[in-house]
Amino acid sequence: MKRLALILMLSAAPVSSQEVTAGTGVMLRGLDKIDGFHSDIEIRAGQSVAFGQLNIELQSCRYPAGNPSGDAFAYLIIRENDAAAPIYSGWMIASSPALNALDHARYDVWVMRCTTS
Repeated sequence: MKRLALILMLSAAPVSSQEVTAGTGVMLRGLDKIDGFHSDIEIRAGQSVAFGQLNIELQSCRYPAGNPSGDAFAYLIIRENDAAAPIYSGWMIASSPALNALDHARYDVWVMRCTTS
């Protein structure tokens, strides 16, 4: 029920009148919680990259106009070992990573900022 409310909230018209801009990609940070390995992951819109046993695909990254490192939010699709069904599909928000987080036993992934070039 919480997830449905979040989806409805994010798909509704923006609460503020702040203008947003689409980035060309996203900078994520990934953490392997078992061996402590962390990495910054850059993905261009429409592309995917591997992080450990995960395949992360970026659909879109948006940010407040003129501030790509501001309150960025990205629509990600994450699959494990190239499985057909995603283990995560939705908007991840840089300023509130726990709001709609990846729920995985081994990996954490969160949005750092949008990229513009």
